[in-house]
Amino acid sequence: MIEIKDLSFGYGKNHILKNFSACFEKGKLTSVIGTNGSGKSTLLKTIIGILAPDSGDIFVDGTSLSSLKCQDIAKRISYLAQGKNTPDMTAFQMVLHGRFPHLNYPRRYSQKDRNIAYDAINRMGITDYADKSMASLSGGMRQNVYIAMALAQDTDYILLDEPTTYLDISHQLHLMKTLKSLAADGKGIITVMHDLPMAFNFSDRIAVVSCGKAAVCDFPENVCQKGIIKDIFGIDLNYSPEEENYYYRYNHP
Repeated sequence: MIEIKDLSFGYGKNHILKNFSACFEKGKLTSVIGTNGSGKSTLLKTIIGILAPDSGDIFVDGTSLSSLKCQDIAKRISYLAQGKNTPDMTAFQMVLHGRFPHLNYPRRYSQKDRNIAYDAINRMGITDYADKSMASLSGGMRQNVYIAMALAQDTDYILLDEPTTYLDISHQLHLMKTLKSLAADGKGIITVMHDLPMAFNFSDRIAVVSCGKAAVCDFPENVCQKGIIKDIFGIDLNYSPEEENYYYRYNHP
């Protein structure tokens, strides 16, 4: 479990997170939602250790994040950011980079590392362009490569900041099903989402961030019933009992 206690972070007088507390479990897909500037991306960067909190603490399976070295954090938590440069390498080489935290001196990839990278490539369905350069791939293809790299890192927790960006709807659905499958396998998945129906349809938990705090973190149906979505986003989000699975849609006036 990733447990966050009274976390605060800000740039000068601009306080982004304010006494934020929440828990993210293994075996669960949790979508973090909120308006622009509410602190969603800052939260992920703080969990992974890119940003140091002003106060509060983060515990990963009972161990304080502040007591861990960067390499040790990377063995426990993988992170896929929003904006990424396009390196001069093949897709396979990029995925193989996910194994870097597990390498010991002299930092050479073993056959085990390569096999894990190949497994991640197969799981993301990108074998057809594994040997192509990253620069030659479309934005959606590159996104799949980055996600495969996160899988190859083989961590208990995977953090993704708007992972469906650049993906068409069919690839968005494939990605969310993959994340759901990874959670079912025991990994803790935390993803920042802007597509509310997509988040509610696939997630085990919804964490709503408002004004730098966790306004609620609960089952999707409970969050939907609380009316907090309308309070924060100014829209209605409804549940359709006619569908076999949960289906959320905007209720346009």
